[in-house]
Amino acid sequence: MRLSHLKAQAVIKEHSTALIIGSDQVALLDGQQIGKPLTHDNAVRQLQAMRGKTISFYTAITLLNAAHDTFETDLIETKVSFRQSSNEEIERYLIKEQPYHCAGSAKSEGLGIALISRIEGTDPNALIGLPLISLISMLKNQGVNVI
Repeated sequence: MRLSHLKAQAVIKEHSTALIIGSDQVALLDGQQIGKPLTHDNAVRQLQAMRGKTISFYTAITLLNAAHDTFETDLIETKVSFRQSSNEEIERYLIKEQPYHCAGSAKSEGLGIALISRIEGTDPNALIGLPLISLISMLKNQGVNVI
């Protein structure tokens, strides 16, 4: 959660009266943190290691009120079960989607959904990287009504 807060803090000087949103995500596979692969080879390794397993993705969100120097933060877990995808399917997916800046190398909002057999969580947007259910509650606490 600290990184989501640091991301929000990074823009406070330019937006001293704003509500600033920061969000970040990591995944855990067998107790090891999986981040953004950054390269094709790393993405292949990640997806091969995850096939047939259920992975926990943790998305942290922070809403920083720059005017009052207060913040609220939340951490949302989403469990993602991966199919037993072949090496060829993984290669075709990576060539088409290139999710090298996505924790765990699989974008559920795109072709990565073909690698996934099940998603469990309280906020479907958390897996995409911005937990909107939490954000709406945080905004409401700051007096901002979305609807």
